[in-house]
Amino acid sequence: MHTFRSHTCAELNKAHVGETVRLSGWVHRVRDHGGVLFIDLRDHYGMTQVIADGDSPVFAELDKVRSEWCIRIDGNVLARDESLVNPGLPTGEIEVFVRDLEILGAADELPLMVFGDQEYPEETRLKYRFLDLRREAMQTNMKLRSDVVMSMRKRMWDQGFREYQTPIITASSPEGARDFLVPSRLHPGKFYALPQAPQQFKQLMMVAGFDKYFQIAPCFRDEDPRADRSPTDFYQLDMEMSFVSQQDVFDTIEPVLQGVFEEFGGGRKVDTDWPQISHADAALWYGTDKPDLRNPIKMQIVSEHFAGSGFAIFASLLEQDGTEIRAIPAPTGGSRKFCDRMNKFAQQEGLPGMGYIFWREKTADSVAQELGIPVKEAQAKLKSGEVEGGMEAAGPLAKNIGPERTEAIRQQLGLGVGDAAFFLGGKPKAFEPVAGRARNVIGEDLGLIDKDRFAFAWIVDFPIFQLDEENGGLDFDHNPFSMPQGGLDALLGDPLHVKGYQYDLACNGYELVSGAIRNHKPEIMFKAFELAGYGKDEVMKRFGGMVNAFKYGAPPHGGCAAGVDRIVMLLADEANIREVVMFPMNQRAEDLMMNAPSDPTSDQLMELGLRVIPQD
Repeated sequence: MHTFRSHTCAELNKAHVGETVRLSGWVHRVRDHGGVLFIDLRDHYGMTQVIADGDSPVFAELDKVRSEWCIRIDGNVLARDESLVNPGLPTGEIEVFVRDLEILGAADELPLMVFGDQEYPEETRLKYRFLDLRREAMQTNMKLRSDVVMSMRKRMWDQGFREYQTPIITASSPEGARDFLVPSRLHPGKFYALPQAPQQFKQLMMVAGFDKYFQIAPCFRDEDPRADRSPTDFYQLDMEMSFVSQQDVFDTIEPVLQGVFEEFGGGRKVDTDWPQISHADAALWYGTDKPDLRNPIKMQIVSEHFAGSGFAIFASLLEQDGTEIRAIPAPTGGSRKFCDRMNKFAQQEGLPGMGYIFWREKTADSVAQELGIPVKEAQAKLKSGEVEGGMEAAGPLAKNIGPERTEAIRQQLGLGVGDAAFFLGGKPKAFEPVAGRARNVIGEDLGLIDKDRFAFAWIVDFPIFQLDEENGGLDFDHNPFSMPQGGLDALLGDPLHVKGYQYDLACNGYELVSGAIRNHKPEIMFKAFELAGYGKDEVMKRFGGMVNAFKYGAPPHGGCAAGVDRIVMLLADEANIREVVMFPMNQRAEDLMMNAPSDPTSDQLMELGLRVIPQD
């Protein structure tokens, strides 16, 4: 028999009754039923119930084991009484009577329990991650992650891609985040960088003629943590293709992700229609470039209804250049209570409030107020038809702008009785983020979001440049290596109007994919960087390897990268990315288990020619 096991803890069933078996695993739970011990023995694959009574030669020794001890047992497979069968367990028809026992690893008092669903502070979970990972939910998440990566690899190979590895120690590359720098021992005072992405190398592969590349690539970025982002490193499905257009990239990656979400989505609906939405429209309709399309709310511009109106705040605002008023429709949100709740939300976001209108059936109270008559008289007039009933608009804005403008807004937004609309105004870039969050809150609170669905959208036509408000100059709005639509000619006009062949894929409010058709022509690259304030010498210093390669017959090429961690987070229905990463950092980018980052020794610093300046 094998030294540690003849079967896993998920394999035994009625067909094994009467056999002598050997199992190894962890003590999940111990139950003492008056001289009979029941132990749930767990390994990576499942659970088996083992029992012992006074007839077992190791009963006394088994009585000493506790939760999470690692043990080996030998025993006989017995059929459970029919009344004791556990149909929820693959091994639920049998149990193993223990004849022999070996303690493989005793456990100290546990800082967190593996059995059960107790909640523990994040600090405890991360410090004792090896115990946290033993829990069923974490085992399930990590197996899901592994299976997703395997599926991605297979689907990419099936489309004619090969996997190639790119360097981990390299030069700094601008990917929109801070680099992790690595000091060089052989070149004192100089530094390598951990790659934020394999961007330059995968483009160089296309120049080298490899045509189709992919990699499950580790990426390193010194970023502030968020629930959906690691502060140090992450993995992405990275791909690049030669002789392709933007649509070719979409047509390649869509079936890969569609298949992964259908395979691992747990039966949730996976949309097959992936709309392509311009960056400008996404900002207008959703207030974000990663919209959640499960939420049906689409914002609209309603400036014309407030220009010259009795609502002085919006009317005067619209007299300033570059301002507008947007409405957020709220189907079924037509109550004073809900409108007050959203007004409070706006105040928590740092705004003085948020204007609103809601529509309701005309009431005797409102008629009495409008006509200056008693409520009973108003009731009589409504009942007799002397005053027409039906729908009325309510709220401070409705009173200020009057019934005609209010009705025009209602018709434009397609709203009716029981609905509401909320309004924000100013320069769009200033209020769009708040408007986007308000849209999410409204959709969530009103139950408008279809939670049992994955909804995808390509966001396209990103601007290449943005205005730096501090110095008034231009800066790259997104990836500096994207091909501008219109090529060099487009860069000779107004740079702020230049769009790039650049795209993101959003799903349920998260960015899953980012990519572009690359700028593979040196003259276009030099011009783009010149507009952003980088001279030719600076471009050659920072990206000389890639620019030189483009002088030797570079093919048109493009690609994208899909975030593995974020995809698994969605599939696992987790709200925090740390739940699907094996050994994550905490919110302060610390590894509490391995005590990183740590202080270097004096010898290490001396060897590298470095000195640490103490921080006050």
